[in-house]
Amino acid sequence: MKRKALDTKGPPQVKRQKEPMPGYCDVQSLKNDNGTILWPASSEAIDSARDFVREWLTDLASAATKEKILIVPDKDADGLDAGVIIHRTLTALGVEASLIDVHLVGKGKSIHDEEEREAMGAKNPKYIIIVDQGSRPAPPVVDDPEVKSLIIDHHLSDEFPKDALVVSACHYPPVATSSLLAYEICKPLHPDITTSCGYLCAMGTHGDLGNTLKWDPPFPDMKEVFKTHTKKAINDAVSLLNAPRRTSKFDVITAWTALVSASSPKEILTNSRLLSARAEINEEVERQTHTAPKFSKDGKIAVFRINSAAQVHPVIATRWAGHLKSSKLEIVLVANSGYLPGMINFSCRIARCARNRDPPVNIIESLKAVADLDTTDLVQRMGESFARGHKEASGGIIPAPEFEELMALMKVGEKADPVENSDKKAAKVKTVEKSPQKNTLSSYFGKKS
Repeated sequence: MKRKALDTKGPPQVKRQKEPMPGYCDVQSLKNDNGTILWPASSEAIDSARDFVREWLTDLASAATKEKILIVPDKDADGLDAGVIIHRTLTALGVEASLIDVHLVGKGKSIHDEEEREAMGAKNPKYIIIVDQGSRPAPPVVDDPEVKSLIIDHHLSDEFPKDALVVSACHYPPVATSSLLAYEICKPLHPDITTSCGYLCAMGTHGDLGNTLKWDPPFPDMKEVFKTHTKKAINDAVSLLNAPRRTSKFDVITAWTALVSASSPKEILTNSRLLSARAEINEEVERQTHTAPKFSKDGKIAVFRINSAAQVHPVIATRWAGHLKSSKLEIVLVANSGYLPGMINFSCRIARCARNRDPPVNIIESLKAVADLDTTDLVQRMGESFARGHKEASGGIIPAPEFEELMALMKVGEKADPVENSDKKAAKVKTVEKSPQKNTLSSYFGKKS
């Protein structure tokens, strides 16, 4: 009788399952003493924002001269959608559209620039609502002491313009977008807001947090919104709304006008100017995205340099953050020398491979830590527009010479120090036969525009 051959293969190897990426809402929310979740901002601040609107309505009803309210939204989908939610709430409450004005901040400007403060004041508003503009210590929004200001925001900051009423979501995880914060503020003010503004909230939130977001608590239940409006229509509309502000023409007013006049995302999808702007940006992104990166000496920061009159640096940063992989890599930085004369506009994103690091990567802290290596006055010379935004998505606008100093502090392009290791096994480098694959990173970066 023949003996059976011994099975030397051993038990079959079980493929290791990848741990699922945590959802945006899978964080610990703050709670009060009664165990109630504090979200999307403090209840006192949210109540004050609603009272701000009611106060203007009362003034409007009693005043002989009708005083205007001015909405100042940021230029991206989140800011614009938040602004339209407020606009739509006011008209639902019976306010004439002629009494609601809008101011769109110019290319490369902020609400704190004197030019913009004067432009807002020149519209003679009695009340101003600043939405999604980011915050820093500053004088009052306008010089007129009689004008009352409300700031609705979610960017990381504990300092704001003087005398302004502030509703900030930045310390209440999961941090709401500005459009979601505006939606939560406005819902109790009129019963129609849930149905008329739900898709605006979804568009703005997807614009900031991505179209794969899971709407888990404490975020609101959006099932009815996605039954009425498909996610594809919402996400395509976001892409179109973001396009005009990225073009060299910077015609944000096109996106605002399209959004105010539309009653659904589908109406936005056929806007010819939005479509041409998106095509223009897609072409420019493709032209600029093949720039090869250089790395900081410690390997933590990948730096791409481009020269474009279009605001494509955030798009390229987001794209490469999803593709570059390294055990050391934490941040992708894209610097654009062609957006504003004499300035470097740069955007940073956390590399996908670093999103679950412990401790978590904080772009703002990382940028400031590099700047603090300087022994002169670099931090002061870079100004207030350095390392602003979010922990996960930051950047800045700084003079070109100061940017070069920052790169020198990062030691960008310098080779890493050799690793000393006496263990031959640890030092052994695995050799791999040359890959037959043609679409390698080297060939990609070598593509001609």
